[in-house]
Amino acid sequence: MTRGWTVERLVEGVRQGDRRALARAITLIESSDPTAYELVRELYPETGQAYAIGVTGPPGVGKSSLISALVRHVRERDATVGVISVDPSSPFTRGALLGDRIRLADHFLDPEVFIRSMGTRGHLGGLAEATLQAALLLDAAGKDLLFLETVGAGQSEVEIISIADTVLLVLMPGSGDSIQALKAGIMEIPDVIAVNKRDHPAAKTMVNEVRSILALDTEAGWHPPIVLTEAVKGEGIDELWSKIEEHRAYLQDNELLAERRARNLAGEVFAVASARAKGHLEQAVGDDPELRRLLDAVQRRELDPLTAVREILEKVFKIS
Repeated sequence: MTRGWTVERLVEGVRQGDRRALARAITLIESSDPTAYELVRELYPETGQAYAIGVTGPPGVGKSSLISALVRHVRERDATVGVISVDPSSPFTRGALLGDRIRLADHFLDPEVFIRSMGTRGHLGGLAEATLQAALLLDAAGKDLLFLETVGAGQSEVEIISIADTVLLVLMPGSGDSIQALKAGIMEIPDVIAVNKRDHPAAKTMVNEVRSILALDTEAGWHPPIVLTEAVKGEGIDELWSKIEEHRAYLQDNELLAERRARNLAGEVFAVASARAKGHLEQAVGDDPELRRLLDAVQRRELDPLTAVREILEKVFKIS
């Protein structure tokens, strides 16, 4: 361990919610340091207290401004907060305090709010894996609420959002691709939807369009509410937070929260295991001339893909 940190000191620091210990611990996670595994293993039994809200949506719709407004709202109620941003274009990334992003300065200086960007650094492990571990540390640090911000585009973003208790989708008039994705069933139906930039002339039209898509899902027990917001002005934030709390109450009243968390964690275990197995497989094939020859034979159409798969799995994982 460097800079005087021992595993014991880090564990104790995280337990006490010490910002320096948290920052150091998450850096170890990002660099896939073996110490990070010890930390998470030690602290994992103390997790499961924080409520995680996944915030997703296309770039530029105001997710970070909305999170900033929500953080201000819940801090007025004395809730402690952790924010993990996995959006490289987010104001929570480096350079966050420049220009019109200065409004976030309040949160950076608030000792009860911990904000970390995980979108702009290289990750030796998977981004989803690093985010899950960072979320567990913030949970163990006693944060009441976690906000996980992601663009919601690639596979790792989908995995990240899948660890949330409530998923908030942020749209704005003009973000037509998201509407198409919802229509086509490519995008998972979120739990709460915010249509940001409510002053836009097309905002109400968008609400009606989203509502008509959601109406197709007649079997759902929970019907996602749609809230019009104006994040920068703080409009609609009270209503949006009350809808998030309603969803939380719905999960708890119907004994669905534990079930959702169990499913999410099982999914995470499989996702991380799959990512690691894939990495191991690619490295094994890259390092083994005999396995590379199998791929070449498939490319020359001298060997069918399934036979190649069987032979590779047999050699690498001893799976017949």
